Amino acid sequence: MDLFEKVSEDIKNAMKAKDRVALETLRNVKKVFLEAKTAPGANDTLTDETATKLIAKLVKQGRDAADIYVQQGRLDLAEAELAQVKVMENYLPKQLSAEELEAVLKEIIAQVGAAGPKDMGKVMGVASKQLAGKAEGRAISAKVKELLG
Repeated sequence: MDLFEKVSEDIKNAMKAKDRVALETLRNVKKVFLEAKTAPGANDTLTDETATKLIAKLVKQGRDAADIYVQQGRLDLAEAELAQVKVMENYLPKQLSAEELEAVLKEIIAQVGAAGPKDMGKVMGVASKQLAGKAEGRAISAKVKELLG
């Protein structure tokens, strides 16, 4: 069962369980999936890799929105965003811990032969592809700066 079918199935389960947060979140995810499937050049297909990237993007947007709501003192809205983020995170691969991320990045740095901060672009290019969906871009970037600095 691919990710699109799993989301569709979980929408039915959320309806039966009367889970409003999950239902609203999954309907939004399915809408984004359908838009991606019907986009020009998509040929009415959606790979799991693309679907995972879309969910990761939605999770990032949700977290960013929650941060803004917290800054503005709207904790009610921040909590709602974070509840939706939690539902979407169930469809993402397990995130790497800080130690695992550091170990993988050290391997990439050795593989690329990076010597200092000027080589950050080379490392980030490889790391972004290899760690897509497993770690946030911000965390990767910060750790690479730390390791190369």
